[in-house]
Amino acid sequence: MNDIALLDYLNEFISPERRDRFKKVLEQRTNFLTVAIEDVFQLHNTSAVIRSCEVFGVQSAHVIEGRFGERLDKNIAMGAQQWVDIHRYQDSSSCIDHLRNKGYKIIATTPNKESCLLDDFVLKEKVALFFGTEKEGLSKMVMDQADGFLKIPMVGFTESLNISVSAAILLQKLTNSLKHQNVEWELTADEKFEKQLDWTKKSIKSIDEILERYYAGN
Repeated sequence: MNDIALLDYLNEFISPERRDRFKKVLEQRTNFLTVAIEDVFQLHNTSAVIRSCEVFGVQSAHVIEGRFGERLDKNIAMGAQQWVDIHRYQDSSSCIDHLRNKGYKIIATTPNKESCLLDDFVLKEKVALFFGTEKEGLSKMVMDQADGFLKIPMVGFTESLNISVSAAILLQKLTNSLKHQNVEWELTADEKFEKQLDWTKKSIKSIDEILERYYAGN
């Protein structure tokens, strides 16, 4: 149940400009498209992908950390992790199961010859883009489980891009095209409210004390 009274109360602690900014950003957010990052080794790569999610309006990201442990550097992410919902997993299987249960198609990003070119890829249903580790790419398990494959067209001698660069290119292209598709890509009203409340809490110093006073008086 939406706690409208709580949000109204907390809005007194932030500026009107910040409230308006939250609403404006939320109008461009989507859960129709998400990303999953599988066992990426370099901290800056995971963090940079999260930044791209935030910049291009992708509200959630899924990080598989079975091989190398936590892979998110808040300094490189530059605060983006505050505004993106990050889900962590110990293995790819549980991540895929979770996303399938949420209605996502699993799309492996790979230079595989059978991959669909980015310019030909159309978002007609919810999609989770999977990105693999720097040298090895995606695991065999993800490749076997994938519903489709996607690649960025390249015309040079080099056949691959850094994962963070690939993610930025794909997310910019797909989020832009998504808004021209006849699909319900926006967050629901409840999702917008939930995120506005969450972001408002994160913007207030001494939020625990303020919440304590609020609930004590209600």
